[in-house]
Amino acid sequence: MKISFWSIGKANETFVKDGIDEFTKRIGRYYPVEWNIIPVPKNSGMLSEMDLKKREADTILQLLKPDDYLIALDERGKELTSEELANFIQQRSNESAKSLVFLIGGAFGLDNQVLQRAKFKWSLSKLTFPHQLVRLILSEQIYRACTILRNEKYHHK
Repeated sequence: MKISFWSIGKANETFVKDGIDEFTKRIGRYYPVEWNIIPVPKNSGMLSEMDLKKREADTILQLLKPDDYLIALDERGKELTSEELANFIQQRSNESAKSLVFLIGGAFGLDNQVLQRAKFKWSLSKLTFPHQLVRLILSEQIYRACTILRNEKYHHK
């Protein structure tokens, strides 16, 4: 199973890049992993919120493969503990999912078309985080889930 992290926005800022790179490298010990930073559509400042989300959705839906298991990070999604996240990943592996795609939307979130395509909607927290920090938190939590599944010394109950 491959893990892909997709995020709409700019390349990682230096203040989080090292952390994201480190956790991505660690995840690579368990699963093939990649990042796909999807650029904000051109002239995004001239678009309404609805039009911007629609343009982002068009790009995302074109990039997705039919057998991608899409997990949309969404503030209205289900919150999980780290152990529940580990179990979620294990269940997808047991189901022989080929690719898990964790998607971080743009500044205004994700279009309904993308949310409908998602097989799971996940909320990291009720708090609002900058996209750059969401990338770091996401990569750390996936690494943590991997260590939980292997009973390794990283996560403490």
